[in-house]
Amino acid sequence: MAYSDFKTIEQAVSELELTVEDFPNLFGNIAPISPSERLKETLEETLNLAATISTEKARSELIITPILLEIRRRFNNQIGYFSGNTFNVDNAKGLNGACDFILSASPNQSLITAPVLTVVEAKDNDLRLGLGQCAAQMVAVQIFNARKGQEQSTVYGIVSTGTNWRFLILEKQVLKIDIVEYFISEISQILGMIAEPFRQYFDLN
Repeated sequence: MAYSDFKTIEQAVSELELTVEDFPNLFGNIAPISPSERLKETLEETLNLAATISTEKARSELIITPILLEIRRRFNNQIGYFSGNTFNVDNAKGLNGACDFILSASPNQSLITAPVLTVVEAKDNDLRLGLGQCAAQMVAVQIFNARKGQEQSTVYGIVSTGTNWRFLILEKQVLKIDIVEYFISEISQILGMIAEPFRQYFDLN
């Protein structure tokens, strides 16, 4: 079993003994971040191209990656960026396998360093299909951080199709899911929410 085997949020909640709470505007108080001209120009070029190609790989490379790299630049490249890396934490619980994206609060690119933020690329362009996998990876992050002596009260997770984004928080065994779906037209809010876990470690540009 692996992260990708958690096909539904119901399965993840049951097998990982979580409690789910739905929240409207879970990140409502977070300040938005205006996209740089570099990101604006990139998305102007890539959004239509990704839609035309219409594959998960295209959405990943052309939309999600530029947005995550924008966050990395905003924190002076102090954030580690990982794509498709193996993140084996607990094989017995199925918390193993590759993660679509991981961001860490460290510039270290040689290995994943605690704490981390996990981003799941939704399959079949359906955000709900990524919630279970994201929940499993967030539990793995929680365990990983604790083992590294950097236990965090809050773990953040994201599910995205590139154009649509959902945000989650894990606090102990309580999984909070923002019921609001954010669209790429709300890029300032999306950037603000992705940046939130790292504000306590680094200053924004």
